Amino acid sequence: MSTLNVTRITLIPGDGIGPEISEAVKTIFAAAKLLSGISGCSYDLKIHYDHGAPIEWDTVDITPIKSASGKYVIPASAFESIKKNMVGLKGPLATPIGKGHVSMNLTLRKTFNLYANVRPCKSIDGFKTPYDGVDLVTIRENTEGEYSGIEHTVVDGVVQSIKLITRKASIRLAEYAFQYATDNNRSSVTVVHKANIMRMSDGLFLKCFREVAQNFKHIRYSEVYLDTTCLQIVMDPSKFDVLVMPNLYGDILSDLCAGLVGGLGVTPSGNIGFDGVAIFEAVHGTAPDIAGQDLANPTALLLSAVMMLRHLELRSYADLIENATLDVIREGSALTKDLGGAGTCSGYTKAICDRLQNSS
Repeated sequence: MSTLNVTRITLIPGDGIGPEISEAVKTIFAAAKLLSGISGCSYDLKIHYDHGAPIEWDTVDITPIKSASGKYVIPASAFESIKKNMVGLKGPLATPIGKGHVSMNLTLRKTFNLYANVRPCKSIDGFKTPYDGVDLVTIRENTEGEYSGIEHTVVDGVVQSIKLITRKASIRLAEYAFQYATDNNRSSVTVVHKANIMRMSDGLFLKCFREVAQNFKHIRYSEVYLDTTCLQIVMDPSKFDVLVMPNLYGDILSDLCAGLVGGLGVTPSGNIGFDGVAIFEAVHGTAPDIAGQDLANPTALLLSAVMMLRHLELRSYADLIENATLDVIREGSALTKDLGGAGTCSGYTKAICDRLQNSS
């Protein structure tokens, strides 16, 4: 028997349906023999030490707390867990309106310098949408732009919000995007911008990408206005491969691209940090109206966890879980309501576990 190497992952279940879909992911990982001891799962889940490193979950609460300075911050236990483990999986988080604290999603990005948000958008065989054969990736700058949080009142009735673009962040994102394209056998990188209007800010962003593009001659490079991109992408998504953009544009365009393949419920997402921290997440809402009713769809969080496994170089497990999930979607009998079926979260989870057991 080989030495057991345990990969610890910080798990942030989140709010609303978050705990349910997090449990579904844990159960499916168990069925893939990535860990043992999951309560409520009836499968034989002995760890196969010779078949790779198991995952061990470190579950934390990320409900914001008020610091001595009056700012809302991440609880110390959650902060230390993420810093120690370097990799996290996060369910959806709610941001109460008017409660005085900022989005914990935004706080996580800034706290851990999660500068690149990566969202693959790929058509799922058997899950029909108006578009077929979509296969593109959006990479969004995650730490500055219009979401820098720099706002103030000029005079009564007039507010100003500052868009921050820096060379450091733009070069960093460009290098990541071209390297991602190289590592994932992508042929082109397209930068989405509005430098015709925001000449200095988006102009600097473009200048940095043009500079980095010189080191990746094997990747086709292009620049397209944001409005033109939106027009072209709904007419023919196949024109694009890897799309890269500043923060606000990415927030909008990544959701548009998710809509091409069926919505946020089937779209994975990962956030990559400069110092090695990475947090993978479901980017859909908390769906409080169906929380606790066994109606939630765990696909987005599960496919985000698959991205996480590939990040950890556990590619065989990633392929196993992804293939089982796509097989269940293709077969169609266990789908939840938002996927076009009438099934439950637990039934969908069991169908994937059964598929994994049959493939082992």
